[in-house]
Parts: sequence; structure tokens; C-alpha cells
Amino acid sequence: MKLAKALSLLTGAALCNAHFTMQYIWNNGLDEGQNTAIRVPPNNNPVTDVTSTDLTCNVNGLSGTGISTVSIPAGSNITFEWHQHAQRTGEDAISGGHKGPVLVYIAKAPSSAASFDGQGAVWTKIYQSGLLDASTQQWATDVVNANGGKHSVVIPASLPAGEYLLRAEIIALHVAQSYPGAQFYIGCAQVKITSGGTASPPTVALPGAYKPTDPGITVNIYNNLQSYTFPGPAVWSG
Repeated sequence: MKLAKALSLLTGAALCNAHFTMQYIWNNGLDEGQNTAIRVPPNNNPVTDVTSTDLTCNVNGLSGTGISTVSIPAGSNITFEWHQHAQRTGEDAISGGHKGPVLVYIAKAPSSAASFDGQGAVWTKIYQSGLLDASTQQWATDVVNANGGKHSVVIPASLPAGEYLLRAEIIALHVAQSYPGAQFYIGCAQVKITSGGTASPPTVALPGAYKPTDPGITVNIYNNLQSYTFPGPAVWSG
């Protein structure tokens, strides 16, 4: 236990500045360009307070005024791409020590995505990936890093047409033994779904769905962790 705690503290100290942001979205294999349709935060620091409205779409993310909205067909394959700095090469997309899950949520805007603040029970979880191999301690973040900062999700074809916020989230757990410790890296993109269906998916609030005591938020990943419990609701597949 002491060794595990010492290793986690050393890891956290070494990686405290290895932060990152979502910088690109790909629409069915088409790169939309750096920061296109994305609510860009003021820096690459994480959110650590699960009760803060910063958990919705990162710092200063409650408005999308002046940000474009990308049109995507229902059923699209959307890829998110993350990087530490404004560069795609020369360094790992995210630090290898930032182990943790990857999650994706979507929320339908009442009118335009740009004017939507994402508050209230409006978010539907459509993807999650966590601890992939307990024996090797391979996490979803390892796959993202090996893939140049990219991970993908298929937008459920049954979602109604309209404008949405698409929220990708990476939770780094390298210093999550106590709260606040888990680091929430959040990127929100503004999209307009065309040719959608008529589904009415289950929704939760962000903030609201996560608690500091959740086992997926306050957790020691260096203590022979065998399974991971995701925070928030179950994935809705559509």
C-alpha cells in the first residue's frame, strides 16, 4: 500500500502539467479543422469540481456564440482528437500517465446549439470505455494515445434531427485517491443532426450525475485495480 501510494504521488507530480484539450472533430472521416465547431477553453487545465458548471462544457463553455455548428447525418461516425498543445506531432497526444476512461454524451438544444448552455437533465451517454485489461492495466486512454489522440463514436441514428452539443470526456485518474483529485478533460462540439429518428433517450444533468464519492471518481488505480465502475448513467445505444 505504501509503495502504491508513493508511486501514485510521484506520477502525479511528474505529470501535473501534462494537460490536454479536444482540438478536432472528424465527420465520417473528414477532418473539420482545428477547433472548428468546438467550445475552446482558455487553457488545457482540467476540471476537478464535479459540482461546477465547468463540468458541462469546460471553463467558459456555457455559450457557443460565434462558434460554427457542423452538420452531420444521423448515424455518423464522429472522431474526437485531443492534444497537449496546438500541435499534432512531436509529443504524445496525451501523457501516457493519464490513465482513465473515455466517455461521450449528447444533448439536444431547444433551439440553436450556439445558444444552448447544456444545463439541466439534458445529457444522454452514448459511449464509454474504461479499464480494458486488468492484468496489464491498459485503459481507454492508452488506446486514445496510441491512436494519435483519437477516439470515435457512432451517433445513434434514432436521435431526432436538430442541433446538439456533443460532449467528449476523458477522466484522468492518476491522482484520484482522494477528492478532488480526478481530472476531467471535457470538449464540447456543436453539431446539427440531419435525417434523424424519433427516439426519446434517457437524460441526466452535468453537473448533477457525478458525485465526489463515486467509485469511478475517487479511486486508487495503483492498488491492483481489477474493474472500473463508470460514473454517471448507463450507455444508451439508441
